[in-house]
Amino acid sequence: MSASKPATGHDARSLPGRIRHALWRHSKALRQRVLPRAVAHHVLVAGMQRSGTNLLMDVLDASADTQVFHETDPRAFERYEMRDLAVIRQLAQQCPAPVFVIKALCELDRIKFLMETFSPAKTLWVVRDWRDSVNSAIKSFGNFVPQWQRLAHGDVADWRGRGMSPATCELLAALYRPDASEAEGAAIMWFYRNALFFEQQLAADARVRVVFYEDLVRHPLREVAAVYDFLGLQGFNHRVAGRIHARSVKHRSPPDIAPAVVALCDELLARFRALPRQEMS
Repeated sequence: MSASKPATGHDARSLPGRIRHALWRHSKALRQRVLPRAVAHHVLVAGMQRSGTNLLMDVLDASADTQVFHETDPRAFERYEMRDLAVIRQLAQQCPAPVFVIKALCELDRIKFLMETFSPAKTLWVVRDWRDSVNSAIKSFGNFVPQWQRLAHGDVADWRGRGMSPATCELLAALYRPDASEAEGAAIMWFYRNALFFEQQLAADARVRVVFYEDLVRHPLREVAAVYDFLGLQGFNHRVAGRIHARSVKHRSPPDIAPAVVALCDELLARFRALPRQEMS
């Protein structure tokens, strides 16, 4: 196992904010090493890239009861994909905190399997409006249309196509256009990755909670309290909610996206929004 130091996701805060966050993580890790506690349960943070999962991880990291593993942490990930289960199991067994938290972005097709493997476990699936997610994604990544073409031709070997249903494969093939924009390719990816939520029937799984990015940044006190309650985490207060710094909710439609793709993404987002809201106990 790599001895590299832990890593976190991208931090958009000011330098003083990042320094305070680094000091908090260091002091928390020290306290956990001195007074370790057995793991009580595991938490998976899932969702499409550029949907606010880093923000949610930061909120969970604010609890003294958690140890968090971002997809940039070489102890648990290689090239953003989760390492072998034996490695993750060892990390969980060695975790000095009662709540083991790990990202599962490239592993969206394996959420049920991972919850069963690391039982007891719960999942937070972050959903962000596809328009803002796409606008953010095309600033950070590329190659969306070639990946779409590969999937449309039936090559589902890597994590992007793993677990994809035949119906989704057929839909991608029917909609693919060689002259599609990168924004349209990113929108298609938002669709087929989030579609895994319903294809795995996670809506009916009491261990899974959907967290809407827009609700989280607009109503942090309410939403963070609900997340902490769902996970049984201790230590929620105004300071924890105050760690939410992102305010990127624009709903500005990306350019050059075919109406059929817009309708597809809108329909899926509406399915998420129509899910019954889980109340705090």
